[in-house]
Amino acid sequence: MSEPLSLVWLRRDLRLHDNAALYHAFKSGRPVLPVFIFDRLILDALDDRNDRRVEFLVQEINRLQDELAKLGSTIIVRYGKPVDVWKELISQYTIGDVFANHDYEVYAKERDKTIGDLLAEHAIGFHTSKDQVLFERDEVLTGKKTPYTVFTPYSRNWREKLTDFYLKAYPTETYFKQFWKTKSLPVPTLDEMGFEPVGESFPPRATPDSLIDSYKKTRDFPALPHSTSQLSIHLRFGTVSVRDLARQAKQVEDKTFLTELCWRDFYFQVLDHFPHVEKQSFRREYDQIEWRNNEAEFEKWCRGETGYPIVDAGMRQLNTIGWMHNRVRMITASFLCKHLLIDWRWGEAYFGKKLRDYDLSANNGGWQWAAGSGTDAAPYFRVFNPTLQAKRFDAKDVYIREWVPELDTPNYPKPIVEHTMARQRAIDTYRKALKKVK
Repeated sequence: MSEPLSLVWLRRDLRLHDNAALYHAFKSGRPVLPVFIFDRLILDALDDRNDRRVEFLVQEINRLQDELAKLGSTIIVRYGKPVDVWKELISQYTIGDVFANHDYEVYAKERDKTIGDLLAEHAIGFHTSKDQVLFERDEVLTGKKTPYTVFTPYSRNWREKLTDFYLKAYPTETYFKQFWKTKSLPVPTLDEMGFEPVGESFPPRATPDSLIDSYKKTRDFPALPHSTSQLSIHLRFGTVSVRDLARQAKQVEDKTFLTELCWRDFYFQVLDHFPHVEKQSFRREYDQIEWRNNEAEFEKWCRGETGYPIVDAGMRQLNTIGWMHNRVRMITASFLCKHLLIDWRWGEAYFGKKLRDYDLSANNGGWQWAAGSGTDAAPYFRVFNPTLQAKRFDAKDVYIREWVPELDTPNYPKPIVEHTMARQRAIDTYRKALKKVK
């Protein structure tokens, strides 16, 4: 093949609509061919061969393949280690440039550096763009040109900056004729990659304005069937455009949903500027806490057998469908860190295994908030009372009984710990650790 191609490496942006990397590939003037890699460095580390995320990816890649086939094109899909895959692609295709969108995790940045160096050795350009966030890196800074570590002033600056310019969609559809014309290539199956299907349906991509408009009123009540959008898996893998969602959220009267998108940007920039949060506390003094880390109690928390109904309901929902209501995520996380004094990293890792919408930045930010160790964190002396939380947000036990049917029977376990004692124990433990640092 003599005609050089522009390859678009899709990662967290599995859509043809409003995709920054795809747009810039089109603007290169060359024929465009998308690429997706099922990364063995990530997939081989997964414990569960029934991982919903892999099934979702296979589903969405096949959807993209169908869309591209209608346009007379295809997507190259490989299963392997990125370096090995790119060496193969370089040998098989005449590549002019490679386009991709930014990623902010430590592994992703190291991967992109390695691939960029490899491409450069072959005189192939590697161009990356902002796509999965509205603002990134150094776009929203303090007056001293430093990254924000507190959400409220960040959100104020973020809102002021969020003009229509940043919400414009990339007009990729205008250039679809530039997709390289070729026959469809095969997509690896779950079985070929060593996985098995769960067989569940995933939430729809569309979100009605009525849900966004009523989001503030409904989002804290887990029993309501449509209290949240459940778009998190689509945002995680970029099957929806965050710009489209932000335009939609900006048009409704209540801006609570828009604020959630702001939180998402905030946690991305925290991870980007402070990569130590991936393994350590944002506030490093919190790494001095003497966690109890009782493995038997951790297992009961994982199984949803703590004797606290709202906690158990949340954990069983997570284990059953790979998703948990956001209010309940806060309750279960707080319970593990404060009531059981188990290291937040244990809980974060468990969520990372189970959540279909797992996103390192948001998951890490939420867990460090609950543990008191992160940005904008709940102060260490604030300890959620799970019983009062249940009365406030699931007053009729509708959510709880859905997931804990044996409630009020002898089969339901007694509370693993007494709340008042556990609360004081947590406060004393945190206070002792933080005094050591001062």
